[in-house]
Amino acid sequence: MSTSEFSPVLFRLQRSELAVPGSNPGMIEKAAGSEADCVLLDCEDSVAPDQKSQARCTIISALHEIDWKEAGKTVSVRINGPESTHMERDVGRIIEKAGYHVDTLLIPKVGIPKHVHAVDGLISVAELAAGITHRIGLECMIETALGLVNVEAIAGLSYMPRSRLEALHFGVADFSASCQSRTLEIGETDHFWHPSLQRMLVACRAYGLRAIDGPYADITNPQGYINAAKGVAAMGFEGKWAIHPGQVKLANQVMSPTDAEVEQAQKILNALDQVQSSGQGAVSLDGKMIDAASGKMAANIINKSLAIAEKASG
Repeated sequence: MSTSEFSPVLFRLQRSELAVPGSNPGMIEKAAGSEADCVLLDCEDSVAPDQKSQARCTIISALHEIDWKEAGKTVSVRINGPESTHMERDVGRIIEKAGYHVDTLLIPKVGIPKHVHAVDGLISVAELAAGITHRIGLECMIETALGLVNVEAIAGLSYMPRSRLEALHFGVADFSASCQSRTLEIGETDHFWHPSLQRMLVACRAYGLRAIDGPYADITNPQGYINAAKGVAAMGFEGKWAIHPGQVKLANQVMSPTDAEVEQAQKILNALDQVQSSGQGAVSLDGKMIDAASGKMAANIINKSLAIAEKASG
């Protein structure tokens, strides 16, 4: 194991994450037919308190009735949070009844590593009870001040033996509330949270996790969504939530390398291959010096473009 960085966890293409209420079967069916890389079936904030039980049943039915793999979807379920009385029932019933169709569970409002351990244990029991053999992953939402204070410890769980942890998501709405920010906007104040987004991103990269940005609430403002997505994409995030089908295409577009970026990245790799064969470590390309670090940056772009092309080809 490297002492400078951890190897990335299981790769999943996660440019767009379409969140849908688990209580709405029609929206779930439409999500399956969308262009989203990942569909998030929600048991938490988008479901009214008196609809929690029905949402679990609806999600279980949808997991069985829809061919998610044929639709090319990663399927995640956001359970209720560690402080909720619904959490144990969400994990136990959904995994025991339909766990074969679940790729990951998303834990909201993770504040301390113990929250992740608790859900991990519940999954293990449910997997055993249902005879599930594939390993269900975990993703965590960092959306409280406590969660951000402990984000490195939470991300560090990824190097524990048989860790399920794959990704962290930044939940800007609850984070704004937790910090008592004087805003009523969701997703339009990312500049307020630039240090927080950066801290979560660095924790993800240090421990090999995917970094996903949360929602943008104004579904009538596509340019605002694009601007927010471009900001986090430039930082290094690989995905963003969509809370409306119209935002999916925008997320896929912004979170994908452009043709020009791919072309330039390939030029960098080709140039480095040529000079390294002659024993040099750096070279000038288009008036700029490039070296091994440039090669790593270019490889990131090429690898992402190849994953996107692979999905597009079916």
